[in-house]
Amino acid sequence: MTKDQLLTRLSSKAAVLTRRRALLAGATAVAAAGTAGALAALTGEEPVRPALPAAGPPAHLAAKPSAYRLQPLTGYGPPRTAPRKTLVRHEPLLKVSGRGRTMVLTFDDGPDPRYTPHILDTLAEYDVRAMFFVCGEMAVDNQDLLARMSDEGHVVGNHTWSHPLLTRLSRSRIRTEMEGTSDVIEDAYGERPQWFRAPYGAWNRAAFQLGAELGMEPIAWTVDTLDWTTPGTRRIVGAVENGAAPGVVVLSHDAGGDRSQSVRALRDYLPHLLDSGYHITVPLRRYA
Repeated sequence: MTKDQLLTRLSSKAAVLTRRRALLAGATAVAAAGTAGALAALTGEEPVRPALPAAGPPAHLAAKPSAYRLQPLTGYGPPRTAPRKTLVRHEPLLKVSGRGRTMVLTFDDGPDPRYTPHILDTLAEYDVRAMFFVCGEMAVDNQDLLARMSDEGHVVGNHTWSHPLLTRLSRSRIRTEMEGTSDVIEDAYGERPQWFRAPYGAWNRAAFQLGAELGMEPIAWTVDTLDWTTPGTRRIVGAVENGAAPGVVVLSHDAGGDRSQSVRALRDYLPHLLDSGYHITVPLRRYA
């Protein structure tokens, strides 16, 4: 055997050994994961597990390209908090209870760095709290805004990852949309969301059941400003002021398009509501 032939054979054996070591390492990791699961079953403790990638649901699960489509992040977050299960409802909450003239303002589809900060500025100016139902694919690249919402006392709810029509999705896909968004919210806001709103207001049995399993109450709205149609600032203001009543939940948007009208409308109707004696607040968590 020549020197070159000997070197070739040694190189080939080294490559095989490297592959075997890689396979052995993978098998060891799988076995360790199985052992952790077994220990959890015996001790009742939840094993530390890798979180969902910050980018949320795998790309192959997407029903269609989203309007937002932000660049995904990579890596793993801390262990997740186990959600507290709630009562399975058959319809979403439409109004909130409270003393006197209580109203709730809600904003969907964000956070969007172009509009959400202006809405937060206005709410802070009048010392008012609101609810923000965020989409995971928007939240993942704007976690600083979720942190600000937490610092300023606002409530952040789950509005799925990519804003799909839930009635056209499988149960497993709905769970993936919900869980991925809850994980991002927990990372940035500091706790898992306690409220859920179905995109387009399209609810089904799976959405109610899965939301309850993930510790979230379903909530819709009483007054729709239709601001997503960009009807003009005055029309948005009129919708809110004409629909104002005790317990009302107002739907607006801070993302998903040009929301400059929504920003201007809030600056107009919020002081008028307060001057009229309305208490703008967020609902307390209601457990079963």
